[in-house]
Amino acid sequence: MTGPINRPYRYPCERVASAGRAASAPAPTSRRELLRHCADGFGAVALAGLRADPAFGFAEAGRSGGPGGAGHGPHHAPRAKNVIFLYMDGGPSQVDTFDPKPALQKYDGKDPGALFKVEPTQFDNNGTVLASPWKFRRHGESGLPVSDLFPQVADCADELAVIRSMTSEFPEHTFANYFLHTGSGLQGRPSMGAWVNYGLGSEARDLPGFVVINGGLIPPGGLDCFGSGFLPASLQGSVFKPSGGGVANVERREPSARRQRDKVDLIGALDAFAADRYGAHDSLESAIKNHELAHAMQMAVPDLMALNGETAAVRAEYGLEAEYRPTQIYGAQCLLARRMVERGVRFVELTCPSVGGDRWDQHSNLKKGHENNARAVDQPIAALLKDLRRRGLLDETLVVWAGEFGRTPFAQGKNGRDHNPHGFTVWLAGGGVKAGAVYGATDEWGYKAIENRVEMHDLHATILHLLGVDHTRSTYRFGGRDMRLTDVKGHVIDGVIA
Repeated sequence: MTGPINRPYRYPCERVASAGRAASAPAPTSRRELLRHCADGFGAVALAGLRADPAFGFAEAGRSGGPGGAGHGPHHAPRAKNVIFLYMDGGPSQVDTFDPKPALQKYDGKDPGALFKVEPTQFDNNGTVLASPWKFRRHGESGLPVSDLFPQVADCADELAVIRSMTSEFPEHTFANYFLHTGSGLQGRPSMGAWVNYGLGSEARDLPGFVVINGGLIPPGGLDCFGSGFLPASLQGSVFKPSGGGVANVERREPSARRQRDKVDLIGALDAFAADRYGAHDSLESAIKNHELAHAMQMAVPDLMALNGETAAVRAEYGLEAEYRPTQIYGAQCLLARRMVERGVRFVELTCPSVGGDRWDQHSNLKKGHENNARAVDQPIAALLKDLRRRGLLDETLVVWAGEFGRTPFAQGKNGRDHNPHGFTVWLAGGGVKAGAVYGATDEWGYKAIENRVEMHDLHATILHLLGVDHTRSTYRFGGRDMRLTDVKGHVIDGVIA
């Protein structure tokens, strides 16, 4: 039998070992053994064939979500099949990107405490009102305002659904990152990508269902931002690099493919024997899946990473030939993301490249820091949106652009901005969203959400809804209760759905 989630048939050594323990205690008969023994095993052959086909989404209770294995499948007709999450590490300033505030120009240099209530900030080093260094212009038929920081994303204004009333419960990077990625400020909860693959399974036979393309910056909070928590370990994010071999330790070490296949089969047989003898366990089940997936990836990853197979025009469009090295890196990430969703990867997250200074976290030197970060991602993001549209993939791919919080409308010190979880901007594109739309609003300062306030659980509920999942029904029993990405909260943001 083949397929990344199927164990091979027992080897003779297994039968001998099983017979050796039969004298002391009868071995329990598993469901798979029963099917093998019935009708000369033809039932197992049929079941294996169905399980290997991701279209059927078969999975065993409590161990779902591997390649081709769905925990429950869609609850309603999906608008999107895949997600590309453009994570903007550090928190871009909403008033300098997609939420123009003329009042900041009018009151530039004034004491913010005399104009509005100032909440406690991370570093308690508040200066005066700080006007945006960039001009906003209206773009596209929608007339969506975008700052001059993003001249190329602005060309895609009619594809965006901009949410200006996003809020978070945490003003500090690590907790806010956990909240953005997992719906909880606590470490160790399952990431969005793990939840999506738990519910829907993956359409990729030879690649992970949840991939993180690391441009160079792992967010505060570390790899737990991409973990599977209490869900099966096979659902955690697999970290790829945007160049070279893509992922470590996947190249074939044996002299021939046959030898490598025999080695994987032997490991699988030993693992299956251990599972039959000692009972199923997540770590063992995940090891079996991962060995099979790693073997499949040995053939798939080199082809995936062959970006030189793209046309010169596409490579130039994404910025792979740009003078600025961070643009080249993020361009490769975006191009890989497109190639991954083409191959059925369910959830792809992109981290930011290093620009030689800080991520979007400009506590000082706002102008230079934000310009460097925008220069790195602007061209590649625009190319990704245009390329997905051109290939007919944007309607079924949900693109999410978000940081963990925003920034204050007043200065930290003289020329920076502190963290602001009270009102900031994220945007969605493709995958069933209302293109060229603006949802929600902050006050005249761009400080606090005052219209159609959106919580993180609402964003997660909306992402799941667009994928065909009812967030209240996508649950996993753990610790004596049914757990879900949105906890006991969350409402779908109908105003951004087409």
